[in-house]
Parts: sequence; structure tokens; C-alpha cells
Amino acid sequence: MCRHNNAKRRHKASSMAILLTNAVVATMTGGYGLTDDAILLEGDRIVWTGPRSAAPTATIHDCGGRLLTPGLIDCHTHIVFAGTRAAEFEQRLNGASYAEIARSGGGILSTVAATRAASEDDLVGLALARVDQMIATGTTTVEVKSGYGLTIADEIKMLRAARRIADLRPVTIRTTHLAAHAIPADYAGRADAYIDEIAIPSLQAARAEGLIDAVDAFCETIAFSPAQVDRLFTAAAALGLPVKLHAEQLSNLEGAALAARHAALSADHLEYLSLTGIAAMAAAGTVATILPGAFYTLRETQLPPIAALRAAGVPMAVATDCNPGSSPMTSLLLAMNMACTLFRLTPLEALQGTTIHAARALGLTDRGTIAAGQRADLVLWDAAHPAELGYRIGATPLHTRIFGGRLDA
Repeated sequence: MCRHNNAKRRHKASSMAILLTNAVVATMTGGYGLTDDAILLEGDRIVWTGPRSAAPTATIHDCGGRLLTPGLIDCHTHIVFAGTRAAEFEQRLNGASYAEIARSGGGILSTVAATRAASEDDLVGLALARVDQMIATGTTTVEVKSGYGLTIADEIKMLRAARRIADLRPVTIRTTHLAAHAIPADYAGRADAYIDEIAIPSLQAARAEGLIDAVDAFCETIAFSPAQVDRLFTAAAALGLPVKLHAEQLSNLEGAALAARHAALSADHLEYLSLTGIAAMAAAGTVATILPGAFYTLRETQLPPIAALRAAGVPMAVATDCNPGSSPMTSLLLAMNMACTLFRLTPLEALQGTTIHAARALGLTDRGTIAAGQRADLVLWDAAHPAELGYRIGATPLHTRIFGGRLDA
């Protein structure tokens, strides 16, 4: 943690500065980084940390001995959509697989039909209800993917809706182009044509409108091949956009290795990830985003290779994967618990996965830890130790959420 030994001389706090005191602070630098330091907020930044006795004069906010962490970061979601897929939930319980439902016209394509029929305003209203649930469980940054439009116009509509969320709620939104999510019925058997005629042109149009921060694709036997994804990622590179990839969820196509060759921010899901893919990710610095909600909902039995990822030093992010079909949940706290219980992440790894590693999975360097210079996105919890956040099932111990330096934002 950054300390200023001569704090009063080095930093003169403004009249609007807030000094957080009397907290158990999990800085997320070097493990939990637990400390009892005071934290000075000015504007939307953390400007000083250090002993209370050395703190600059500022308005004091006594945290009552509670736990203070960075704001949680949900680095993989699909929250802009219309419709429901509860019927498919019942089908899966009766024995149908995710792939079988997709091949019969259900799955992603059923959400596509509902999303195409919805207006941009409709999509914003539906997404806000989900974002409110995320905010209530301590989330301050949310990645939002397109991918339920599958036409140029409808992909743009989704991305515009996602961008509007940040104007309506105290949350940072990062948008990801995911037109290569599924092959629509009118392109059945013509995936290459879809890449050329829809995915790449919609990517170019969205980039021209300033609507995207990254590019994603679904590399799978029921979606797009590595060669098709490679072409899309080459187009993304030409536009100066980073990439990430849905990889090895249902089978091993070595998508993670492909993503690593493109210096991907992250490869996500990874149940069928190989040692080759792990080595490639480690060499490229690509984050492994673990999505226990989809594993749970699909009743998957193939565990992602957590021990091998850990041994290789691959950072592991944790996200909700909030979507209508395979992970209809909005709580990162529940995702943390599932990651610990189902995948045997430690509570520390789960919290790192929703803070420092999640920030890295989005290419963000100004959040995910508590240190001078970072955004003042913080959460004060009714908890005494960080392990409680992954330990509790379905609890919401949020006390105060701080967004951009504003308490109870």
C-alpha cells in the first residue's frame, strides 16, 4: 500500500475530501493486504492512504470497524436482452443438453428473436432492473456484451442500450461486441458468410460510433470455428480493439491458445481447457475468467482445471455471466461462493477474481485495488473479514457503496 510519511505537507485535502477511518481495509495488493489505514478520497480518486495519525484534515467518515474492499467488478455479463428461457430450464431438467436445445432452435436464438422484437428503450429498462440487483450486491463496474441481435442494426441497438446504462445508474459500463455469438437461422450452414457480412461489418460500424471497448466470440462446435474467430480477431486488431473469447466451454477446440496468440484480455468458461491452452495463456498474460453460474445451471460435470491454472500463475477472474439461458444470476457474491464451493477457489482467490483480476480481464488499471491514484470505487460491508464474502450463501452484507468517491451511490 502506498504511504505518504509527510502526508500533511505533501497533500492538502480540499474541503470536499472524505477521510475513511476505522475500517478493516482489504487493499487487494499482496493477497488480502489487510490494514487499518485511513483512506482519503478526493473527487473520484483515492489520493492518500496511511496511518490515521498522519492523515490530512478532511471530513471524517467513521466506518464502524467494518470491512472495506474495492468495488466489485463483473467482467462477463449479457444483461441486455429481452425474453426468458425458463422453459429451457425445465427441458434441461428433463434430460435435454444445452447443445441439443441450441440445435433445435432454442438457446441463444430464442433470446435473439425476443431481443430483435424489443426497442432500444425496452432493452434499457429491462437491463436496469438487472443492474439494480448488481449494485445492491456491491458491483461498481459491469462488462456488457452484445450478441443477441445478430444483424448489424440489432447489434448496434444492443450496444447503444448498454452504453445508456451508465447515464442512468452509478456504475461503469464496459461494452463488448459479440456478434459472433451464434449463427442465425438465415445463415445456417454459412458461418463464413455471417462473419463477412454481419460480424465484421457490425464491428466496424460499432467502432465508428464509439460503442465498444473490446471484441468477443463464441468458439465452439455449435458456434464458430477457430479459423472464423481468427478472421474476426484480425479485423478487431486492425481497429485497435482488444479481444476476449468464450473458449472450451463444451469441448476443446484450443480456443484459449488462439485467444492468447491474439494477446486476449481473457479467455472465459474453460471447462475443457488443455495444458497447451494454459501454457499459452500464461505466456500471453491472458486472464482465465471462471463462470460457475453456467457450470451450475447446465449441471456440467467437467471442472475447469483450476489447480493447473493456479500452478501456471494464470490470474483467475470470477464473473456472473448473467444471461437468460445458462446463468440467470446477478450477484457476484453468489458467484464467489459458487467458485469456492464448486471449483475449490480459496476465498482470497474468489475476491481477487472479482476485484484485481476482473479489472485486468477488462484492461482496466485504475480499479480493483485500494491505493493512491485508483478510482474511489469501494464497498463497506457488514463483515469483519474478507473470507465472509465468499462464505455466505445468498447474503447481501452491503452496508455502504462508494462510486467515484460518492457514498451510498
